[in-house]
Amino acid sequence: MERHYDFLVVGSGIAGLFYTLEVARFNPRAKIAIVTKKGEKDSSTNRAQGGIAAVLSKTDSFEKHIKDTLEVGCGLCHPDVVETIVTSAPEVIKELMDYGVRFTRSGDEFSLGREGGHSQPRVVHADDLTGKEIERALLHACREQSDRIHIFRDHIAFDLIIREAAGKQICGGVYVFSEEERTFDSFYSPVTMLATGGLGQVYFHTSNPKIATGDGVAIAYRAGVSIANLEFVQFHPTVLYTPGRWPFLISEAVRGEGGVLRSVDGRLIMEHAHKMKDLAPRDVVARVIDKELKESGEEYVLLDISHRDAEFIKQRFPNIYRQCLRRGFDMTKRPLPVVPAAHYACGGVMANVDGETELPGLLVAGEVGMTGMHGANRLASNSLLEAVVMAKRAALKSVDYPAQTDIAHTIPLGYAPASSLRTPTGKVLIAHDRRKLTRVMSDLVGIVRNMALLHLALDEIQRIKNAVEQYYLATPATYKVIELRNLATVAELIIQSALLRPESRGLHYMEDFPETDDKYKKDTIIPGLRNKEQV
Repeated sequence: MERHYDFLVVGSGIAGLFYTLEVARFNPRAKIAIVTKKGEKDSSTNRAQGGIAAVLSKTDSFEKHIKDTLEVGCGLCHPDVVETIVTSAPEVIKELMDYGVRFTRSGDEFSLGREGGHSQPRVVHADDLTGKEIERALLHACREQSDRIHIFRDHIAFDLIIREAAGKQICGGVYVFSEEERTFDSFYSPVTMLATGGLGQVYFHTSNPKIATGDGVAIAYRAGVSIANLEFVQFHPTVLYTPGRWPFLISEAVRGEGGVLRSVDGRLIMEHAHKMKDLAPRDVVARVIDKELKESGEEYVLLDISHRDAEFIKQRFPNIYRQCLRRGFDMTKRPLPVVPAAHYACGGVMANVDGETELPGLLVAGEVGMTGMHGANRLASNSLLEAVVMAKRAALKSVDYPAQTDIAHTIPLGYAPASSLRTPTGKVLIAHDRRKLTRVMSDLVGIVRNMALLHLALDEIQRIKNAVEQYYLATPATYKVIELRNLATVAELIIQSALLRPESRGLHYMEDFPETDDKYKKDTIIPGLRNKEQV
């Protein structure tokens, strides 16, 4: 089936929803489609606990926020992008409130938290469920305009539609598969916004939701768009250690309120590891924990905030307290067992701060994109900020696109969905390959790397990728095989990016190249597939 819209949004997290609402505000007659592969609330945004970094205190300043961001980014942040996004923060916080987001306040002032790498309290939050509150408000605002904002649940975008206009290639929309309906649809639009989130599911241990399979990065790369800085995968230092259960992230804000990391035998492991101790940047904390686990042979370390008043803990972290209690841990009385887990990709689809990519008609916003905001390591709570600022700027930039491009009069460039619609079979093979892929990435391409392990990982991933590609072309379509195809593509890109950086910088730590080398003080760029074919 063919569907035609003025604007097409892939993803229903903060970036996709905010972009949709801004486009609807700027263009009251536009028809907008939101394609989301599960339910509307299945997003990384919905899991975000900490909040949004913004300068809202009289003791804080844009200069301080910019300085903190640049320091944590280890020389790879783009200063102009950082300045643009940081100085836009107060305005977008107000706009989120206008859409109904209820941030926690203390009297007339925002209740501001402090997290690792921040020199000041500046994290605006809604208790410890900030993402869930943002998702609630923005979804409600979208549903109020259901006459022109159409949400397609349980639809997965698996490749971009490439067309030709005036002698150049443009993005004309996306091919979409519905597993429930067993249908392929072509969604045509002069504007396609990829807001597909992250890629954490490429690792065995991750804090990300199950939908975070790197879909946006993979389909943009296959369409010829360059990918940058994908070696910089941030591992959140503190995910609750509960083997056999779905991981639960313990917000960095717990350390911001006085929580400390201890070894199993009680030592303060951050005491002499960094000048900011337990509030050191995430890459530092994750490596210290990784080293402690390898040297001690233990499965976890301890996060201890039990020395704070019990009522304070329950009021400041109501959801974390409840979730831990459900899992058998009372954080007011004893430390929590925690381990690092893949959390956030600082790299992604190359784009400017307005979300524009190399492919006309294709925009990105949020974690799927790489603007240079985060450099080699993301400052805590800058991710939701970047997502909403990019979404707003992209909406302003793209508002006139529909009038400039008539998709009906462009030329399709020879591609049609190849996967079959017959009854799915062979699920055990897909599950086996996915488990193997995530184990290879966690074991060989994790927090601490070296060249020998990276080459070994590349060989293993390429074998999986080739097998999956053959399976994809020859067998019935399912979400699982589409996701595994994307995971294999993204895993290969992460490893290739890491091999191009023989130094240690930020989130990328190489045992055989432990020093930072100014020769590599630049972005790692991998051209998209179509670009490679044209070289």
